Amino acid sequence: MRRSIRRTMRPTIRRGRVAVALATLALLTGCSALDDSDPAPQQTYEEGTLRVLASSELSDMTPVLDLVRRETGITVKPTYMGTLDAVDLIAAGEADTSYDAVWLASNDYLRLRPEAAGKIISETSVMASPVAIGVKPATVQALGWDPEDVTWAQVEEAVRDGELTYGMTDPARSNSGFSTLVSVASALSGAQSALTDADVEKATPRLKEFFQGQQLTSGSSGWLAEAYDRRGTVDALLNYESVLTGLPDLTVIRPTDGVITADYPVSTLAASPKSAREDVRRLTEALRSPDVQREITDRTHRRPVVPSVAPAPGLDTARRRELPFPGSQSVADGLLDSYENELRRPSRTVYVLDTSGSMQGDRLDRLKSALTDLTGEFREREEVTLMPFGSDVKSVRTHVLDPKDPEAGREAIRRDADALRAEGDTAIYTSLEQAYDHLSTDRDTFTSIVLMTDGENTAGTGPDDFDGFYAALDATGRQTPVFTILFGDSDRAELEHIAELTGGRLFDAQEGSLDGAFEEIRGYQ
Repeated sequence: MRRSIRRTMRPTIRRGRVAVALATLALLTGCSALDDSDPAPQQTYEEGTLRVLASSELSDMTPVLDLVRRETGITVKPTYMGTLDAVDLIAAGEADTSYDAVWLASNDYLRLRPEAAGKIISETSVMASPVAIGVKPATVQALGWDPEDVTWAQVEEAVRDGELTYGMTDPARSNSGFSTLVSVASALSGAQSALTDADVEKATPRLKEFFQGQQLTSGSSGWLAEAYDRRGTVDALLNYESVLTGLPDLTVIRPTDGVITADYPVSTLAASPKSAREDVRRLTEALRSPDVQREITDRTHRRPVVPSVAPAPGLDTARRRELPFPGSQSVADGLLDSYENELRRPSRTVYVLDTSGSMQGDRLDRLKSALTDLTGEFREREEVTLMPFGSDVKSVRTHVLDPKDPEAGREAIRRDADALRAEGDTAIYTSLEQAYDHLSTDRDTFTSIVLMTDGENTAGTGPDDFDGFYAALDATGRQTPVFTILFGDSDRAELEHIAELTGGRLFDAQEGSLDGAFEEIRGYQ
């Protein structure tokens, strides 16, 4: 059964993955003048300082923004977030009083969501980067590919024959991941225009073959590149051309049968004051100046949008077919639902959960609540193990979400979460070792461990012993990352070491919420 996918950074927000497309939008394109007749602003503005909600990959624009500040006096204060999660905030109205402008990889999601589209009064494209494939040169040679003339069908054939494996970001959270999914589905279905439900259905058998080759998943392009480099076992990465061009030893290929391109528009929020709107106009004007456009393409490998500025050396200038974004909620939701529950490899996760005595009270209540909310995120075919610990591991409870009745699995996880009790000391490393032992049987899954603790290790195995244990694991075991959650009085250095050792990542629930940390990790599972 097809369902609307929900992905959030905050538990108070609920998103149907995309909403009904609008025939007309309140979005303006190009360098459009702002409408002074808009409703009165609802927030104050600190002159010359723009608060901008930005896609996470735009953190590489800091040197460019420093240049713009020196030239214009405008300071940009960015808050980085995944594109789809940022759209949630905009649609819910939570961006209205916190930000003056939005800078996403694409506004296509806004175009499909009327409650979000109505929050924006202008957009100006600043740069561009198409979806591409970065392949190891040795693999390109072995496949006999001409990098200038490769199709998605050839990629699928190589995967089917066991000659190509790859990594890509999670389409349910990442604009690059969803753009890649749409590009592949459009090409393999032979769609001549925007994808339809029939196109998705037609492409599903070939898409199943295609995603058998996906060996890495991630909620961010940065971690995906790190995991690719660390493991060294994947032949290719699917991501934006700009990300791939910045990585060493990859041949960047833009499939000739079409891709989707991010255009990175700077958009003005309708709730912003007139003075902020004027500064947004000045900012975009500066970003589109020839000197800054050259700086952008040279530094970030994105393509300039000003015709007089040439792309940075190494960027392919040959024209490629540009694929349209899905135009309806049905198509986008159906495509994501198929990916989550049918196409991709299933996930296998052990949740190593601190239920020591210090978790008694509010902390344990927050853990139970976060886990209960998280059950709605678990996919069909997914294996979830809860491993609560104190002085030692207290129990090991494993559930597999049967596609015939996934809700039964979710309900069982909720019952286990509700039964958690706080007592004992804190045996972090002993519990992690048991989690790795539990995962010792190799399966065709995305496998990971999530460690949540509110304190330092006080019992059982110590950190040095765990380092030795991890080093002695076989190659498959060492490819299982630990995603650590900083919570309560836990030690940042201790959890950072575990994440770095295992190739995972630390998520901060001291600054943010425990719910948000668990949900953000979902993009990496």
